[in-house]
Amino acid sequence: MKKEKKLWWTFILVVLLSFTVLLYYGYEIYQVSPPIPEQVVDEAGEVIFTAEDIKDGQNIWQSIGGQEVGSIWGHGAYVAPDWTADWLHREALHILDRYAQKEYAANYEEVNDEKQALLVTRLKNYIRKNTYNPITKKLTIDADRVDALKALSNYYKGLFTDDPTFDQLRKDYAIPVNSIKDEARMRKMNAFFFWATWATVTERPGANVSYTHNWPNEKLVGNDVTMDLLAWSGVSIILLIFCVGALVLWQVKQGEDDELTYPSEDPLLRQGITPSMRLVKKYFWIVSLLMIVQVGLGIVTAHYGVEGDGLYGIPIDQFLPYAVTRTWHTQLAIFWIATAWLATGLYIAPAVSGKDPKFQVFGVNFLFIALLIIVAGSMVGQWFGVMQKLNLVENFWFGHQGYEYVDLGRFWQLFLFVGLFVWLALMVRPLLPILKKGGEERNLIIMFLISCSAIALFYGAGLMWGRQTNLAIAEYWRWWVVHLWVEGFFEVFATVVMAFLFVRLGLLKPKSATASVLFSTIIFLAGGILGTFHHLYFSGTPTAVMALGATFSALEVVPLTIIGFEAYHNYKVSKATKWLEDYKWPIYFLISVAFWNFLGAGVFGFIINPPIALYYVQGLNTTPLHGHTALFGVYGMLGIGLMLFVLRSLYRNVKWNDKLLRIGFWSLNIGLLGMALLSLLPVGIWQAIESISKGMWYARSAELMQEPGMVFLKWMRTPGDVVFAIGIFACAWFVFDLTLKNKTPKEPKQ
Repeated sequence: MKKEKKLWWTFILVVLLSFTVLLYYGYEIYQVSPPIPEQVVDEAGEVIFTAEDIKDGQNIWQSIGGQEVGSIWGHGAYVAPDWTADWLHREALHILDRYAQKEYAANYEEVNDEKQALLVTRLKNYIRKNTYNPITKKLTIDADRVDALKALSNYYKGLFTDDPTFDQLRKDYAIPVNSIKDEARMRKMNAFFFWATWATVTERPGANVSYTHNWPNEKLVGNDVTMDLLAWSGVSIILLIFCVGALVLWQVKQGEDDELTYPSEDPLLRQGITPSMRLVKKYFWIVSLLMIVQVGLGIVTAHYGVEGDGLYGIPIDQFLPYAVTRTWHTQLAIFWIATAWLATGLYIAPAVSGKDPKFQVFGVNFLFIALLIIVAGSMVGQWFGVMQKLNLVENFWFGHQGYEYVDLGRFWQLFLFVGLFVWLALMVRPLLPILKKGGEERNLIIMFLISCSAIALFYGAGLMWGRQTNLAIAEYWRWWVVHLWVEGFFEVFATVVMAFLFVRLGLLKPKSATASVLFSTIIFLAGGILGTFHHLYFSGTPTAVMALGATFSALEVVPLTIIGFEAYHNYKVSKATKWLEDYKWPIYFLISVAFWNFLGAGVFGFIINPPIALYYVQGLNTTPLHGHTALFGVYGMLGIGLMLFVLRSLYRNVKWNDKLLRIGFWSLNIGLLGMALLSLLPVGIWQAIESISKGMWYARSAELMQEPGMVFLKWMRTPGDVVFAIGIFACAWFVFDLTLKNKTPKEPKQ
């Protein structure tokens, strides 16, 4: 008990200290984020843009898909360019050409190296200087920059409207004709692009780095690696090595687990099934349907990378553009994984007490209908937004917010937030009587309820930005949702649920399970909470954010390095006694979770975590490499594993179709590995090499991405995608076959 008490106090201390620091530097981001000038003026004082133009431009960018159409500051999709890197390079070349014409009556590329170096030095001295006046809140730019602004505005106007000159480039970028349908909107979006790019090159007051810490790398304007970036990268790597050694030593000292006498038969055979527990099967129907739709959208989205204006000659971009398919693909991943996990909770809570509280059945049905409305409503709204059928206010509330993973309109966000608290109530009510009684499982149940509460509460971070919030501030809160909610507290919830299931199966003692869960949660959150900052190195944040993000994101990787112990333990458990053969496939999915935790979250995650790495590869295909293998490999496999645990408990006396599950399990793992190693990884490495040698603008350019070799590598996703899709269909078929053929689970023998 003494050890358990220490773990509880350590858990509380880690959470309190970590969130104190996270919130403090959130406050700092509010203070030092790149300012939005009231007016952008030329040297004569003539107004070029206003703050409202820039803010409306941000909303217009969001309405066409935002981070689903290229990226800003490295965050977003990968087919179109990063607009800040693209604008910055084009602006630099335009101004250098003007300088060269004035001085040498030639373009910049036509003069010799010595003259080029002189012109570049002149450009750096001008363009990096901060000409924003915090008193008048005006930003003044000279005639050369005004001329570049006009030229680039015409360039992007042609690209996003219907200029036939840009037909091929639009195809390469998977941008439909007339994505922006009127000149006034285009002018404002150009204002936003200008401001976002200005922040990447303009030095912070009192500093010699830009607001985005010199990202993107662009030697023409002096955006290069800083000493802070190198130093904190070194710290993160050294800390990782040290902590891995310490954790391995701790693991060795623990030795083998105490021998446990396993039950002679499945303990769940004696467990009653309440009416609300039976209802979760329809949640799994939705999970299976969404998986199928999501993988189909993923195939279409990937195909846009090689045929940007359609699907095998069919011009689907006119009614289902890339921005829509990618939005739905990423959003449905969150929806189906979360639904699988929430349904598991709905099953476990009444299973503990053995009975439903009053109105539990109504609550489970109500939540199911609410989730269907949220999924369908948000998807329809996003289509209307991208197709430019909503005004800016309507788009914010019901359309497309333009932020990756939280694209759904504010109304749907609020609806989901309320739904999560309904789910929380359905978790708490059956467990309160058990908590009052006490018992060995009490602390494990408390931890379960803490994780449930965090899932409901922390989604609220997605409500902390407004329609025209500064992008740097919106990014801070967005990563609370993506990192803390998706990657953080769902992870804690999964850890507790799996421990609880193993306790119920008699494979773990409640006391050791509680201690293990607490220790795992402490280790994970110690790095995970402040590790949120590793997403924000270059998003208009102060240097301290880089220092904290680099340090603590290294700690996130530490527990993943000994994940093999967990996999080996799960494998041993699956062989422990004959009745556990019924749980073979749920346990195998847990073993695959351990593998992908190590490879996808650990190895592929850390190669983009240190600041020096991310400086060159943020927004390249190394990011979806980590995203696919971590999001599906860890959370998706875990969602399927949890679903199978529940179905095994629900359909206890039914012989499973092992053939379907075998096909599903191996196809998913082989297919995911194939798409990662045959396509995403080599494309990402190639882009990284070009980013280091030529700049981020080139690594994302159509010139590179349409190289024959690059196109071949993009096509090499096909084998992995096809095998993976077979796995998805096999798993979905298994669920439908099992639940529809066996509509009413048999009651356990008394």
